[in-house]
Amino acid sequence: MKEIEIHKLIDRLLKLPKECEWVEFKMNFKSEEEIGKYISALSNGACLQNEPFGYLVFGISDKTLKVEGTSFRPTLKKVGNDELEHWLLQRISPRVEVSIYEIIYQDKLISIFKIEATIGQPVSFNHVDYIRVGSITRTLKDFPAKEKKIWTKSSRQKFERIVSLEVETTDEIVKLLDTQAYFDLLELPYPTNRDTVIDKFISEKFISFKSGNYQITNLGALLFAKNLNEFDNLKRKAVRVVQYQGKNKITTIKDQFGALGYAIGFQGLIKYINDILPSNEVIGQALRETVLMYPEIAIRELVANALIHQDLTETGTGPLIEIYSDRIEISNPGLPLITPERFIDEYQSRNEDLASIMRRFRMCEEKGSGIDKVILNIEIFQLPPLEVQIQEKHTKVVLYAYQKFSDMDKKDRVRACYQHCVLKYVTNDKMTNQSLRDRFNIAQENAAMVSRIIKDTFEGGFIKEEDPENKSKKFAKYIPHWA
Repeated sequence: MKEIEIHKLIDRLLKLPKECEWVEFKMNFKSEEEIGKYISALSNGACLQNEPFGYLVFGISDKTLKVEGTSFRPTLKKVGNDELEHWLLQRISPRVEVSIYEIIYQDKLISIFKIEATIGQPVSFNHVDYIRVGSITRTLKDFPAKEKKIWTKSSRQKFERIVSLEVETTDEIVKLLDTQAYFDLLELPYPTNRDTVIDKFISEKFISFKSGNYQITNLGALLFAKNLNEFDNLKRKAVRVVQYQGKNKITTIKDQFGALGYAIGFQGLIKYINDILPSNEVIGQALRETVLMYPEIAIRELVANALIHQDLTETGTGPLIEIYSDRIEISNPGLPLITPERFIDEYQSRNEDLASIMRRFRMCEEKGSGIDKVILNIEIFQLPPLEVQIQEKHTKVVLYAYQKFSDMDKKDRVRACYQHCVLKYVTNDKMTNQSLRDRFNIAQENAAMVSRIIKDTFEGGFIKEEDPENKSKKFAKYIPHWA
């Protein structure tokens, strides 16, 4: 990690209300055994909390979260003849990545252990598994439900690599999977030798070869299946598109299940959705022009996100796109790994193998740049803000058709203001009264209306002033509350 990244990390940790399952604050060194227990507990806790890393931070008070500094230099510490890091890793099982940083922050020395979240099994120190319960470190054996959850979560990480179907010949592979699509999507010539095709699919982990048989992985089938119904464990992962008449589910116009793998069916899926979306006719200088009610890039990115970020281990359910006269609802199984208010600026994929290949196929934007383009185009189209709804086992995003400003309620306006503020921030800009007026297409003489929205958003804790000392509200600039 670079120095600026470490500073941002400390900033983030200091915004936590207190220590938690994946963060521990200490002032100074007590014992190497204590650090070993924390590494075990924080790695296991990070796994349970869907955090990629846990952190043990020296130099910050655990009571006040005030930066006090520390005298502990872990990179110089030795245990006998062993360096501390080496001594710890000899006693940690399974081995997880532990990185140590020493940095000056607010003119004080801070020492940080960055601990990788476990995958595969609980992490132990000296053959004992530990876990964080709030801010207290306990032995994991006292919490069997948490231990079971760690094992369950670790299996989810490997879903893409699990074997979906075993076959005997390459003929069966070519019959089940559209192998040519891979080369077409990457704009590569299709090999004249089938062995070359199979070798490429093995290298990409779409298939494997073991004990004389070929095995099609979940990843290979999800992407290239000519018919997902041929794969019993994946048939419910096909995308379903439902079109309703009006604003409710009373009358169904169309109900279509997909059957193709995501890679070979994606373009057709997006075309199908756009073809049945309502549109408006606008009159230019001489001709009528049909204009879609929603930006195509928003539809594309939100559908791709639903595919990539779904919890594939949830059985009996898959991505669902519901089209109403006034909105589109796009749902996927599973709860998000990051808080919805950070969708615009943060990125964490549940299925990184799937996400990586779909980015290579240019089916979605690069990491962290998709949702900001969705928000940008929502603003260009003057649509209400994107809404994210967290349900019991699903995540739903709602894209609304055009509404007059006067028809938006207070929650809509506050959400739009926050999203606009984040969009400005991630593009190295700042929100102002003027920029928000442009977003809502409000005339300058009605600037007071926008000031009211900014005030409501500020009081809701979503944004803050870039310069609190600036007394001029007319020229005030705003940034997200977490910035």
